[in-house]
Amino acid sequence: MGLKAALSKPYARFAVWKINKWKKNPLKAQEKTFDKLISFANKTHFGVQHYFGEIKSYQDYKRLVPVRDYEDLKPYIDKNVAGQANVLWPGKPLYFAKTSGTTSGVKYIPISKQSMPYHIKAAKNALLCYINQTGKADFVNGKMIFLQGSPVLEQKNGIAFGRLSGIVAHHVPQYLQKNRLPCYQTNCIDDWEAKVDAIVTETINEDMTLISGIPPWCQMYFDKLSAQANKKIKDIFPNFKLFVHGGVNYEPYKAKMLQSIGFDIDTIETYPASEGFIAFQDNQNDASLLLLVDGGIFYEFIPVDEFFTENPTRLCLAEVELNKNYVLILSTNAGLWAYNIGDTVKFVSKNPYKILVTGRIKHFISAFGEHVIAEEVEHALLSVANAEGVEITEFTLAPQINPPKGSLPYHEWFVEFAKAPVNLQAFALKVDSALQQKNIYYADLIKGNILQPLLLHSLKPNTFINYMRTQGKLGGQNKVPRLANNRLIANELTTYII
Repeated sequence: MGLKAALSKPYARFAVWKINKWKKNPLKAQEKTFDKLISFANKTHFGVQHYFGEIKSYQDYKRLVPVRDYEDLKPYIDKNVAGQANVLWPGKPLYFAKTSGTTSGVKYIPISKQSMPYHIKAAKNALLCYINQTGKADFVNGKMIFLQGSPVLEQKNGIAFGRLSGIVAHHVPQYLQKNRLPCYQTNCIDDWEAKVDAIVTETINEDMTLISGIPPWCQMYFDKLSAQANKKIKDIFPNFKLFVHGGVNYEPYKAKMLQSIGFDIDTIETYPASEGFIAFQDNQNDASLLLLVDGGIFYEFIPVDEFFTENPTRLCLAEVELNKNYVLILSTNAGLWAYNIGDTVKFVSKNPYKILVTGRIKHFISAFGEHVIAEEVEHALLSVANAEGVEITEFTLAPQINPPKGSLPYHEWFVEFAKAPVNLQAFALKVDSALQQKNIYYADLIKGNILQPLLLHSLKPNTFINYMRTQGKLGGQNKVPRLANNRLIANELTTYII
């Protein structure tokens, strides 16, 4: 065991001891976070406008600060972007993380001097929890790769702008710098395919022990490695110990990923966002994610079935129920206030508070009142695929409201298979049945002859890589939406049907 591995174990024990302190008193931790946020931003432009000086309780906060999405908060952010200080948070943001918005183009999410350390601390603690639980620390002695966006930052009005993963690259602890790949020059390559090719060349002969990134883009890296070496990943990187992932549900990618690697591997799921690091998997025997209640974020939750009503219920952590879907609302130490991040989660434990990410509030199908969400379609597809030995590369679906004359509307699925079913139509009927079991509204529409069972298309290999390339969204933090209530993606994919 190397020196770094040996030292990491007592360090991990200390980190877990500190985590357990707030883990045992989560409501107190949230109360302290709330008070600090209100106090610190009291004299900002936003704080004055919303009477932060009068806020003494969460009830006051709900009364004075409405829930906003990015478009609602944009006038304040625009002032920040223009260089104005003390708008949403004291001073100027340290960074703006650039993300892709659906209605506003590029979104600029502020990261403050106070919030940046929590991004780094949470990522580090996810690894330390793993070391403390398993005793496996040898990976810290080998090479580690984080498939990420470019670290090149644009300077404007005294603020640095860039992708979150590129910003974080500037804050990797010094003791990890010598272990970290790829080199800065490779990381700066803008074209994703050229970048992955360069990473393959740089890493193929290295002793890689930890690999981290969004699953579909890691799969692309593995495919290129295997093609170049004509070997499985286990033979290229025999000491590869740990895969850290986030951004999308890992399950649809797991079978193909393990096939590429050639052996079972430990994984850690994380839930980072430009708005803050929200949760991570702290237990290898539990797939749910520990909500970081002491990370500079005050959380609120709106029941999904109320979100689009005029006055939806807003709940704090103490009021949530288990196994109910909520829209996640954040107030952060970077100046986001009652901000709708767009994600939906459900709690599977309240001691401690642990969540599963169930989808995006804007990614659903409810063209006929069924409100089908990502968690339901992923379960339906994967439960049947796993039972039949079918392997999924990627998929998306959309409603077909205007079917050929004389036929009923339906949900249209576009699936790229790594290993296709023997009988596609029989497979589709089983998936439809599984979805009906998960969503009673969908089942009622099928039984009432409002909808016909889903139509499932098999797509050509590399369809989604090619589609994302045409959209200029190949690689980085970009993800394929699994559901849409319109046919913008579906219409593009019809040319890829086998």
